[in-house]
Amino acid sequence: MTQLETRPRIGGTVRGRSEGGVRPKGLEKNSVGLLGSAVIGISTVAPVYCLTSTLGSTAGEVGLQMPAVFLAGFLPMLLVAFAYRELNRAMPDSGTSFTWTVKAFGPRVGWMCGWGLVIATIIVLSNLAGVATSYFWLLAGEITGSASVAALDGNKAVHILTCLLLIAVATAISYRGMTATKRVQYALVALQLVVLAVFVTMALQKAGAGAFDTGVDFSWSWMNPFAVQSFAAFTAGLSLSIFMYWGWDACLSTNEETTGSDRTPGRGALIAMVVLVGSYLATGIAAQTAVGSGDTGLGLANPETSDNVFAALAGPVMGPVLGVALFIAVLASAAASLQTTFIPVARTVLAMSSYEALPGSFSEVHPRFKVPGRATVVAGIATGAFYTVMTLVSEHVLIDTIYALGLMICFYYALTAFACAWYFRAELLCSARDFAFKGLFPVLGGVLLSAVFGKTLFDMWDPAYGSGSSVLGVGSVFVIGVGLLLLGGVIMTVMRRRSPAFFRGEVLTKDTPSLVVQD
Repeated sequence: MTQLETRPRIGGTVRGRSEGGVRPKGLEKNSVGLLGSAVIGISTVAPVYCLTSTLGSTAGEVGLQMPAVFLAGFLPMLLVAFAYRELNRAMPDSGTSFTWTVKAFGPRVGWMCGWGLVIATIIVLSNLAGVATSYFWLLAGEITGSASVAALDGNKAVHILTCLLLIAVATAISYRGMTATKRVQYALVALQLVVLAVFVTMALQKAGAGAFDTGVDFSWSWMNPFAVQSFAAFTAGLSLSIFMYWGWDACLSTNEETTGSDRTPGRGALIAMVVLVGSYLATGIAAQTAVGSGDTGLGLANPETSDNVFAALAGPVMGPVLGVALFIAVLASAAASLQTTFIPVARTVLAMSSYEALPGSFSEVHPRFKVPGRATVVAGIATGAFYTVMTLVSEHVLIDTIYALGLMICFYYALTAFACAWYFRAELLCSARDFAFKGLFPVLGGVLLSAVFGKTLFDMWDPAYGSGSSVLGVGSVFVIGVGLLLLGGVIMTVMRRRSPAFFRGEVLTKDTPSLVVQD
């Protein structure tokens, strides 16, 4: 029976592996299952770390509407996740956003999309290493009961050396392959979720007993995003919320190592997203009910504690013994994410090298551990060097670099979402499902993230954004964010001279959808 189907041609054949199509990289196949894939996505996001660092800031921006903003931030991430799922079904390639945008828009757009992912990941890795270091010494001070031990984090030399050691350990675990990674992650993710569940339960108990003067009664109006006092406050809160979901796509970058590589990673990503939004809503509502979102006392928006909410609430909510468990959970969260965040950057660099978009040496896969060994080690070195330099130059520069992260996230997520709709453009009218999941949802997600990108870019121009520092009257966050993207353009120009075949579209070809007759 002959059937007409609309399929994007890959290298001249339907979903084929011919010249100009996607290539296997030599990674260990079938080493990750559905559970492992979901755990990698959850771990990379680092839910406990994200909550302690953004609950207060979000409450300060939107007040009691914090749960609504968490839901609003979840929406574009969910829509983009559908794009990732559909693209992964067609092309399960470890290069993910890089590979898919090349196939949709060509080598230049694809290269810049890959650069956005890589530089965002390096920034996150350095930040995670710094947070893990701070909580290591804070926890050591809590356990020993010594303020002088906790104060060691304030010693710049001790802080940097500890940070470099943690980066080295995380790099070594990632270098040992997916088996070692999974074993560590199962334990660390389980610890985070269990401690969060205990915190939520005890916070609700304290709220019911009226233990804190700043507590407030729950109201369904908290779920209404239109009740936010101003559009500027809403977009600021939304930007923070989007950051809290970043990293779920890490499980897609292991698609060549996953059982059922065309479907399992997409399912793992959706599972991770559901777990994350559930954790954020439960924790946010419980904390807000217990202590309120005000800026005094234990209120979440208190400027003295808003950048590290769990440090302030651990003892009052969970008591001195269980409170230590919350410190351990934050440290575990940052450490777990530090380790898994090496996965997407190493595999993106591996793919870019395999397709000749970066030097060929990065395409080497360890013969025993079956991981991109050189790419993983270089990512570790780059992270350590980046954090050390930023810390020595200025704490303000380091803070502004983290604020610029949102620009990178929106940049490559939006490009990937639009790539999905364009790549499958000839299939969109084949069925209602194709129209929704390959076209409508990805485009909506891309538009929402593009709007956040534009608004953030506008706000970054103001020196008051971020640390308050400026360069020639322009906000440092704007200079850093735009500067990093321009740096990618410079490196791409150099690579065009070194690898003209890739940029001529001869290595990884841009696909043209067409009607294909199948028997």
